Amino acid sequence: MTTDQSNATDVPADAARAASGTANGTTNGGSGPTTNGSATHEPTDVASTSTPTPAATTDPASSTESAAKTDTAAKTEAASKTEPTAESEAAAKTEPSGKTEPTTGPADSTKPTVIDLGTVGPAGATAATASPRTGWRRFWPIGRTAPAGVARAVTVEGGGTEAEPVDKWSAFGPAPESVPGPVGRVGRAIGRMLVHEWSLATLVGLALAVAMTWPTLRYPQHTIPQDIWDPTLQAWQMSWSGHILLTNPALLWQSNAFYPESWSFAFSDTLLGYAPAGMIGDGPMAAVLRYNIIFVLAHALAAIGAYALVRQLGGGKIGAAVAAVAYAYPPWLLSQSGHLHVLSNGGIPLALAMLARGHGWSLRHGFRPERTHAGWALAGWLVAAWQLSLGFGIGLPFAYFLALIMLVAVVTWFVRRTWVWKERRPLGIRLLLADIWGAVIFAGIGALLAIPYFKVAELHPNAKRTVGDLALYSPPPSGFVVAPKESLLWGGVHDAARAGLPWAPENTLLPGFALYALALAGLFFSVWTVRQRLLLLASVLATGILAMGTEFFGGRFTYLPLFENLPGWDGLRTPGRLMIWTTLLLGVLAAGAVSAFAKRARDISAAERIPPRPGPWLRLATLLPLALVLVEGLNSTPTPIVPAQPAALRTVDGPLLVLPSDQGTDQHVMLWSTSRFQDVVNGGSGFTPDSLAEVRELTQSFPDQPSVDYLRGLGVKTVVLLKDRAVGTPWEQVADRPVEQFGIQREDRGDTIVFQLAQG
Repeated sequence: MTTDQSNATDVPADAARAASGTANGTTNGGSGPTTNGSATHEPTDVASTSTPTPAATTDPASSTESAAKTDTAAKTEAASKTEPTAESEAAAKTEPSGKTEPTTGPADSTKPTVIDLGTVGPAGATAATASPRTGWRRFWPIGRTAPAGVARAVTVEGGGTEAEPVDKWSAFGPAPESVPGPVGRVGRAIGRMLVHEWSLATLVGLALAVAMTWPTLRYPQHTIPQDIWDPTLQAWQMSWSGHILLTNPALLWQSNAFYPESWSFAFSDTLLGYAPAGMIGDGPMAAVLRYNIIFVLAHALAAIGAYALVRQLGGGKIGAAVAAVAYAYPPWLLSQSGHLHVLSNGGIPLALAMLARGHGWSLRHGFRPERTHAGWALAGWLVAAWQLSLGFGIGLPFAYFLALIMLVAVVTWFVRRTWVWKERRPLGIRLLLADIWGAVIFAGIGALLAIPYFKVAELHPNAKRTVGDLALYSPPPSGFVVAPKESLLWGGVHDAARAGLPWAPENTLLPGFALYALALAGLFFSVWTVRQRLLLLASVLATGILAMGTEFFGGRFTYLPLFENLPGWDGLRTPGRLMIWTTLLLGVLAAGAVSAFAKRARDISAAERIPPRPGPWLRLATLLPLALVLVEGLNSTPTPIVPAQPAALRTVDGPLLVLPSDQGTDQHVMLWSTSRFQDVVNGGSGFTPDSLAEVRELTQSFPDQPSVDYLRGLGVKTVVLLKDRAVGTPWEQVADRPVEQFGIQREDRGDTIVFQLAQG
């Protein structure tokens, strides 16, 4: 058979007309000869160019095949006459038995066409019995997406093509989604990242921190939270660490304050972990701005860390949010708003969450070795080391707690591996190495940071804390239900109760009445097991008793053994700050109750709503505990204006002494020195060195010969007198005293008087 014979067969004109109408009508839902997208005209004349094969008249199968060929050729001839520029793509041959033969002749796979796939009927049907309209399909070339309602050509075994079945309802379906380009893919990735749980938790944590600490960031370069004493000292600490690490790291612990004392940077907690922030900007305004930003971020990190810990333990999202707010914004912590090293506690829950994640452990599911991850474990150790670098006041109890957790975890794992678990649950060599290296880094940083403090304790015996200090700062039991004056909700109500406390700023330890109620509910209704609830309760009571210091039976069996025996613990004179741990544990208990309540709300909704999400009222009910805890954390913390830097301190050289000298003024002098970091005799910290006390005493009569000689002996070159602070002090009339006989020079610079002591 020639190529021409295979592509053209004599058919009556009315058969081609019927076939064409059927194809068009079928495509348009029976609406007539109009087609969707490709015009097909009825042929008016069909030329016969082939000779019938004699075998076709005797074999039924061949007869059927010949009929199919005839219809196909007619359709192809008609299309070629109406559209002379379009070539036929394929000629499908279908036998009643289902066999498909490859078509012959050239095919253009880029142009649509309408072909007759043959009359398809029941097995054994002949051309005479099959419907002439059966099997007409409009299909699209291979490799291209077909529009709705158009069959797509597919390649079958043997090299031929046939049409996929047409879904008549596909025209009413949605349009296929387009494949995004590079920019679209990046946009989608960013969108998915922004709606991820941890991205939302971070963003909400930051926004909440700004709102809950407001108006800290209203005038961040000029005001500071709580008071203008300790916060200015800590603003100087961050500035000094950043400055000296950029210029001369070897002198980190020999600060420019307390001249000529050594190891002076270790006179109080250093906030060394914030040194990278201290590398940005210089001068007092930059220091205050930096402090205020870190102040807000510290609250955000505390909330994010507590949220991560509770989620890792197995709590729900709402329960974790309650614990986060309770931990970051408890009423008692408002009295510590002037102590950034106390507020900077977010690394504690965050490190614990990372360590638990790395070891595949949660409170609800226990140890799951398939979920271990060495990277998370190492990250947890690094965060713990960073938390330790912010100060031993909070970091030292954390270090001992971490050591206790490690000991318990190792013993528990060994016991269960030996006697409980039926199959081995190995930690894995990578996780073991991560723990070893992480513990070494943590211990190494702790040891390096401890050396300067041991030096200070050796050089300054008066810096050591005594049991008498503990008695002053130990809160009585009533302190656990008394809020500080900075609490917006309870501050005014508890004025009388605060008056009966030995030292109210450290004795008001109310974590929140709502938190108490939720934690109590968590003992009876929780996602935690009964044994876990009892363990949490015991931990709450233990940390609360430790926070009472000597108020619990004199502390003979609780705080004093730690104070007298644990290295470094004798430097902690404020046991009430251990309330951080009590608050965190209460938050975990409360999270168990709230998580169980939220789960119950979802279970109720599953039977009433599709999809099973809580209705509006149930959803509001699950958010009520969060709202109650949040309201109790609202503050009325003042934000006083930071004293402006005297212009003279931007130009004079050191070593210098600023008069009058006292704890408060000296902390301001330290902040003002951040423009040039010249050496200053002044300094404020948790204790007063004997040398500074001597300077203050011997300069009461300045300027006179003994005081001038004494200061020259120390190496002091300049004395700056603050006029506005000299009123009512021995230096009030110093401007009228003669100074020529002492060999010094005096210069009035408006708000200050500058004395140059250098001779010659």
